[in-house]
Amino acid sequence: MSRVAKKPVAIPKGVEVKLNGQVISFKGPKGQLELTLHKSVSVDMAANELRFEPESDQFIAMAGTMRALANNNIQGVSAGFEMKLQLVGVGYRAQVQGSTLNLALGFSHPINFAIPAGITIETPSQTEIIIRGADRQKVGQVASNIRGYRPPEPYKGKGVKYHDEVIFRKEAKKK
Repeated sequence: MSRVAKKPVAIPKGVEVKLNGQVISFKGPKGQLELTLHKSVSVDMAANELRFEPESDQFIAMAGTMRALANNNIQGVSAGFEMKLQLVGVGYRAQVQGSTLNLALGFSHPINFAIPAGITIETPSQTEIIIRGADRQKVGQVASNIRGYRPPEPYKGKGVKYHDEVIFRKEAKKK
């Protein structure tokens, strides 16, 4: 059996988990999330931990996937997730106004990004963006969407990049 699926998911204090058929609800200080299990995976809750079992050996990988998603949801509602982006380039800046992130990325027009529900975005400086939320997938998708407006280019390194991303630089064409 999968090593990931064998490992139980511990439920920390302050997190409430409810089982309703194939739907698991998570509620904690950072928010509320739901996970719909695959039909071939069953879950048992006992002694503040969740255990995932596949229907047959054919669905071992799916049991590991469901366990990982449940663990992410528990971590999200208890501690939350965060991603940082950096703007590199002259005149590149970001500013949050209400529920909109305004970006100036060297285009002839400003970009207005609507912040989705369940996500908070902060701009401690004009060249930093911090994205926070309980849903790991949504935080990563929002960061990817913002980065997609101006991905970093390899010659000068200009663009929107993840905080820990390393951009491999290319040498300019020689005459």
